[in-house]
Amino acid sequence: MRLDKFLANAGIGSRKEVSKLIRDKQVKVEDETVNKPNHKVSYDSLITVNDEQVILEEYIYLMLNKPEGVISSTEDGPTQTVMELIDHPQIDELFPVGRLDKDTTGLLIVSNDGKLSHSLLSPRNKIGKTYEVILREDVTDEDIVKLEAGIPLKDFTSSPAIAEKIEDRKVELTIYEGKFHQVKRMFIYLNNEVIGLKRISFGSLPLDEMLEPGESRYLTDEEVNNLT
Repeated sequence: MRLDKFLANAGIGSRKEVSKLIRDKQVKVEDETVNKPNHKVSYDSLITVNDEQVILEEYIYLMLNKPEGVISSTEDGPTQTVMELIDHPQIDELFPVGRLDKDTTGLLIVSNDGKLSHSLLSPRNKIGKTYEVILREDVTDEDIVKLEAGIPLKDFTSSPAIAEKIEDRKVELTIYEGKFHQVKRMFIYLNNEVIGLKRISFGSLPLDEMLEPGESRYLTDEEVNNLT
């Protein structure tokens, strides 16, 4: 990787700005002053700007507790996006792994690892996503049986889910697809209406309840390894 690209990606400045820093001999690589923007470096190189170390992360894995009212998008628009909740110098590299509806809250993984994202979202890997579902009407035992058998929807039939009735109007539901409005549509089929929806786990990863809505943190190495 070029040195100017490394510094720009790390949020030090634009390519033009970091090139000037390099040519002005304010940048060192492995404690040696470098004045060529195209100098080759790696993610593991020791790079300093005015003696302050600059770190560029090759792979980034974050857990966000998504609040209600924001959308799972990387594109700026009239509605606040989940990316606006994250303060990271490499924000332009990051993307949400899958999506949560605007009014759905809870666990959202944000990363720059496309391979991991594909693995987690691929239907053939059957990675479960578990939701806490609040319903307008009571849930019956028959409803649970139907959820666990698979719900026939207009465009597909859901895989057999894992459903546990927590309260009369609260269910923990694990699904293996993640189609558009899938959970809501499944309960519409059962003549019920979802009035609250929160994702509480993704595969082996539970939502960190210490995270307030809108807060994020890095995944630990163990959490990442367990996901993969």
